[in-house]
This record gives sequence, structure tokens and C-alpha cells, in this order.
Amino acid sequence: MPAPNKAFRQSVRRRARNRPVLTLSRTSLAAARAAIAAAPKEASTAGTVKAAIANLATTGRKRAIHRNNAARHISRLMKAANKAAK
Repeated sequence: MPAPNKAFRQSVRRRARNRPVLTLSRTSLAAARAAIAAAPKEASTAGTVKAAIANLATTGRKRAIHRNNAARHISRLMKAANKAAK
């Protein structure tokens, strides 16, 4: 059984590794949602959504979040973008 101190050290390292990835992912997702709400048919909105999808995919690939969680967020974002563009 690992020592509690070792588990704590591991969790601190994991948190330090995952935190910037998660922050970027959350920020880009919020920016994409705001862009969809503000101007759904503009080219800049499409670029923002594309960047958010790339960041979410990277977050899932790096296992900062579960890959199905990343896929769910991407799917919902695309669904919202397509609905707003109509």
C-alpha cells in the first residue's frame, strides 16, 4: 500500500500538469458559447468554435478529462453552433 504522502505528492503533480490544459479548455469553450450567442453566422465564430473543439480534443487526449466527456462537450457545442447558424 502506498504511503499517504506519496499519493498526495502524485495528486499535486497531476493537478499541476492538468490545470493549464483544463483552464484553456474551459476558457475556449466559454468564448465559443459567447460567440455563438452573439453572432452565430460570422466567420470569426466558426474559428472560435473550431479552436474550442481542438482544445477540448487535446484535453481528452491528455486525459485531463475523460475522452467521452470531451466528446460530449464537442457534440453539444457543434449542435448549438449548427442550430444557431440556421
